[in-house]
Amino acid sequence: MAAANTGTADGVTLQDLTPRPHSQVALLNATDGPAGEGQPFRFAITPERRALLNTIRYAEGTWARGENLGYRIMFGGGLMPHLERHPDRVVYAGGYASAAAGAYQFMPFTWARASRSLQLPGFGPDVQDQAAIFLIQLRGALPLADQGAFTPELAARLAPEWASFPTLAGRSFYGQPVKRYGALKAFYERNLAELRAIAGVAPSVAEVPSCEPVDSLRCRLERLDRLGPRQLAQGR
Repeated sequence: MAAANTGTADGVTLQDLTPRPHSQVALLNATDGPAGEGQPFRFAITPERRALLNTIRYAEGTWARGENLGYRIMFGGGLMPHLERHPDRVVYAGGYASAAAGAYQFMPFTWARASRSLQLPGFGPDVQDQAAIFLIQLRGALPLADQGAFTPELAARLAPEWASFPTLAGRSFYGQPVKRYGALKAFYERNLAELRAIAGVAPSVAEVPSCEPVDSLRCRLERLDRLGPRQLAQGR
């Protein structure tokens, strides 16, 4: 778990990472799976997954400037007094009633399913992160999340889980207020760049395939486009 104060992950001590807000913590686990023999399954926290988790918080109104305070927010904006367990309390606000709580606004029955499946203790930030990735996986969206791109398809797959995410039609799956896709994409991309920098991960750059046959008119025109007018004028 990310809250542990001993051990290393990818050469970085967990003790060095834990003072950071969880919104900045990535690469604590190299791969998905148990931390050790007889240990429960845990999902890896990569920059790509953390960026999506942060985007969910942003959409759900629990971003709280990236601070851990967001993990204590209940529906309506109130704060839980502790994180020992899901509060399981219905709150009435803005014409709606909900028992959603935490950074990812877990409903009690949803939280019960995730925490039981992963054997999660308490309701702290680490276990909330794990439960959220569990729900992302249940929606068949984890492979998309791992690609490091916030696409309309990814948002739509998560829309039935998080009402603030837009469907492909741009509406909430449940007819509730929804964040615009463009705003979510911009937040995600900015956040992912920051997380990759923190983790020391260089962004992948796709190689441009060479044009063949090289002497064809199409390849010659493509080469002229890449050179530009200044280089052409210099005879390059």
